[in-house]
This record gives sequence, C-alpha cells and structure tokens, in this order.
Amino acid sequence: MRLFLVAGTLATLTLFNFIAVLQGFRSSLAEAEALFDNQLLDIAQLVGNLDTIAEVADMSLENGILFQIWDQDELSLASPGAPSQQIPILEEGFGYVNFDGYRWRTYSLTQTSSERLIIVAERTDLRFIIAENVVLEAIVPMLLGIPLVGILIWSIVGIGLRPLSELSYILKGKQVQDLSPIHTENTRQELAQVVESLNGFIRRLDSALEREKRFSADAAHELRTPISAIKIQLHNLKQEIGANHESFQQLNSGVERMQHLIEQLLTLYRTTPEEFSKNCHAIDLYQLIQERIAAIYPEIEKKQQTLELHGSTMVIQGDKFGLETLVSNLLSNANKYAPEQGNIKVTLQFSDGKPMLSVEDDGPGIPVQERNRVFDRFYRSAQGEKPDSVPGCGLGLTIVAHIAELHHAQIRIDDSCFDSGTAVHVMFGEGE
Repeated sequence: MRLFLVAGTLATLTLFNFIAVLQGFRSSLAEAEALFDNQLLDIAQLVGNLDTIAEVADMSLENGILFQIWDQDELSLASPGAPSQQIPILEEGFGYVNFDGYRWRTYSLTQTSSERLIIVAERTDLRFIIAENVVLEAIVPMLLGIPLVGILIWSIVGIGLRPLSELSYILKGKQVQDLSPIHTENTRQELAQVVESLNGFIRRLDSALEREKRFSADAAHELRTPISAIKIQLHNLKQEIGANHESFQQLNSGVERMQHLIEQLLTLYRTTPEEFSKNCHAIDLYQLIQERIAAIYPEIEKKQQTLELHGSTMVIQGDKFGLETLVSNLLSNANKYAPEQGNIKVTLQFSDGKPMLSVEDDGPGIPVQERNRVFDRFYRSAQGEKPDSVPGCGLGLTIVAHIAELHHAQIRIDDSCFDSGTAVHVMFGEGE
C-alpha cells in the first residue's frame, strides 16, 4: 500500500511537472525569442547612427551577430565575417534567410533621410543554444527535486500508515486460540473503524466456535449413548433370531456405519490447530504404528490378509492422538479394500532426509483422475466395486489429509508395489 501510494503520487507529480516544464519551456523560448529580436532591433538602431566616413575600428559583435550598411546600393560598412554581397531580405523588418551554411534571423531598416539600408543578422542556432541553456538552468533543479520529493512522500506516507502497521503486527502476534478483542493505544479515527469491525468479527467467530464446541460435546454424549443402547438391543436380538438373519445383519451394518461416522466426525473436530498445538511432543512413529497394527489385527485375520511392516525407530514431533488416527485410517482403508488373502505393506523410511510413511495394498486401486478427489469429504471412489459394498463414510482420507496438514506433512497417492492397488505416502518434516 505504501509503495502504491508513493508511486501513484510521484507519477502524478511527475506528469504535472512534465506538462508544466513543457509549457514553461515553450513559453520561455518564445520570451527569449522576443528578447533576441529586441536586441536585433536595438543593434540596428545603434548601427544606423554610425558615421561610415569616419574610421571605425573593430566593429565585430558578439554571439555571431553580423551587420551591413548600404548607401545607395554600395556597401559602406560591415562587421567582420559579413558577406560582401547584400544579405538577401524579402521585406523590411524581421525575417529569416539562409547563407554561409546557416539559418539567420534578420532585421532590416531603411533610413528615409539618407536612404541608408541597415541589415542586422544573427545565427538562429546560437540564439537557440543560449535560450535553451537559460531555460534548462531553471528546469533542471525542478527535475532533480523529484527524487527528494519522493523520499519526503515515502516518509510522510510511512508515518501515516504506521498505525496500520502496528495493527498488522498485533494481528500477527496473536496465537491461534487467542480470540480476545484487539486493543491499540491512540487509535486514529480512520483506523478505529477497522479495529471495531475486526473486534466484531472476532466476537462472532468466537461465538461460532463456542457453539461448535458445545455441539460437539453434546453430540458425543447424545449420539453415543443411543447407539450404545441400540447395540445392547442388537445383542439381545441376536440371541433371538441369530447372527445370520438378514434383517439382523442389515441393522447391525447400519448401526456400525453410524457409529463409525460419528467417531470420524468427532475425530475431525478434535484434530484442530488449537488441539494440535497443545498436544504436540516427541513421538516414536515406528512404535505407534506397531500399536495401531496390533489394534486392527483382528480385522486383518478375518480376511486372512498378509501384513508386512518395514522400518525402525523414528522420532518426530506431533500429536499422538492425531497420528494414531492417521495411521488407523490408512490401515483400515487398506484392510477394507484389499481382497481376501490379500497383501498390505507398511513402510517407514527416510526420503530426502525426511520421515515418510507408506501404506500399500493390492486392492482395486484409485484411478489417477480421482486421486485428488478422495480427500474431499464423503467422496468414495467407485473403482473395482460399488462404494456401498465396503464399510465407510468417506471421511477417512479427509481426516488423514487434515492431520497431515497440521503436521506440515505432504501426502500423495501412487500405484502400489503390487500388481494392483494403492500406495499412500505421507512425508513429514525433519525427524529427530
């Protein structure tokens, strides 16, 4: 903003100065031309009073001015350098002629009493140089003053924008979770309106976040409790009609999906920047992966899948709950989409000096054109089989991407090392 104001002001001043200088240059040249013409007129009158019979010594004039005195078509007197022939004139008074390789401004005067013709001539190039030097001496200081004016404007604008810079500094210094009003000393009237608007926005934002927190807390209680009661009733129903009954299986699948959706939504809330900054500390990522594999291993055994873990101890800075959720969601996706007796490979290694977690499976894979969309909420790829045939709510990879962003990690999807399937790579910052 400061640069724009200074550049705009200087550009405007320069434009007006240029116009003023141009107009002044033209006016000055016209005035100088009039002065030189008056000089020629005075010289012609002075020369006309000379006695041509008397001996006149050294009649040369300065600035390339020549004169001739003609008495009855005879050259009576001439300045050194003047031609022996009469300087051609079209009419008495001022005019322009060309001779001796130059253009001349002339003034001719005929004295009626003696029929004497006086001709005075001055080179136009010399008079222009003199006039130009005079004008430039007046204009150059004005042009040289523009940089000084620019420095002065830069300082003045900087002083004027200082309260805005202070406000920007205050906003940058606020912590992520700090939603307290902004207070500045000696706030100017114009900036006071901005501060008031910002404080109003902060109050509305704080109120919205508080409502969201209350909603999440209420949802955790109000949704989990009924689902727990439904699961108890499902257990009783299982004893009556059997686990293989179609109605029981459909009802149980719906409840499981609902519970999974609620847990994922609550997880998405818990992994906020505020929660992350509070719980960030050193974590052994390899040990955490082992714990998550142990937790999900019953699901691996159900499908008789083979799971391999490659790597060693690797410590990074992060939020334990967030990393547990990230690893669990990647393992759960691999387990869901890998076929019966399929393969899952988990690798923890350094890539370009940075820790990288890779989870690969031999499932149907994700088409290249869909690999960016799978991080959108509730989006599920239709590759290989209908999405509804695989349990899930379409939030798993969304949460993975969100947690990766909180850890300043990069995430990408490639083909797996198997004949088919997907590889998800998460590259973290520098490890310890």
